[in-house]
Amino acid sequence: MSPKVQPSKLLIYISSSFAILLWGMSYIWTDKLLALGIPVFYFVFVRILIAGVVLFLLNAAYGRIKRIQKQDLKKFLLLALFEPFIYFVCETYGVELTSPTISAMIIATIPIFSIAAGRIFFKERITGLNIAGVVLSLMGIIMVIMKGTIAGKDLMWGIILLLIAVIAEVGHASITKSLSGNYSSQIIVMYQFLIGSVYLLPLFVWKGLDGFNAQVYFSADVWYPLICLAILCSSLAFSLWVSTIKTLGVAKSSIFSALIPVVTALIAWLLGTEMTALQWGGIAISTIGVILSQYSPKKS
Repeated sequence: MSPKVQPSKLLIYISSSFAILLWGMSYIWTDKLLALGIPVFYFVFVRILIAGVVLFLLNAAYGRIKRIQKQDLKKFLLLALFEPFIYFVCETYGVELTSPTISAMIIATIPIFSIAAGRIFFKERITGLNIAGVVLSLMGIIMVIMKGTIAGKDLMWGIILLLIAVIAEVGHASITKSLSGNYSSQIIVMYQFLIGSVYLLPLFVWKGLDGFNAQVYFSADVWYPLICLAILCSSLAFSLWVSTIKTLGVAKSSIFSALIPVVTALIAWLLGTEMTALQWGGIAISTIGVILSQYSPKKS
């Protein structure tokens, strides 16, 4: 009989799954914005800024604002530099220079690097069964995304940018873990986004305002998906995710984030996109892998 899951950990599994579901759904609203011709760095900047402001207002309303302690300032600056800035920029251009398939494969390697980071920096306990689960999940994810093309404009540079994005994500998770003992999830994400919006501001001015048309940019067709991305996929999802990292650790939480392509594929299927037998098999294998990756034997 498998060991019982503690209620607190069960809640974390539910909240992390909900965060991944929201991130998997984000492609729907992103596609709507791209279809309207909205530049990526316009809606990324606005999304991050709104998310940070919303969390600030909520924290202020409940009297939960906490100033950054002097010794943690560099960590917060680095946290926001890793994500949203480096991750979003490198992923955006990495996908453009390679393909969605290659980018998804490379981003799916985050758990491998996270296991190393969790073990080295936080002495997290990782078993052979956990590693086997990660490998199974990666195999399943590759099966799900193999349907796409592997052509790219400038493959090598694209791969390098995507690997930088992976390292940035692992760095983001590691710093989040180190801050989670002194700050709530909402405070960490609030500062991350407010500082991140400052980093993104030059790109917003340089690239985000190309072809600016107030009638289009301020229309309901643009602001509805923008608000969904900002509040649901950023403020809420990232707050849930910080709680996941705090409870499960860097290594075990990362396997959930690698499943975003799987969730996206399932949502696309629900919306009418056909799925192959190989993709369904990949979803089954990746699910088994996640279960194995989270198993923790009872201490004797």
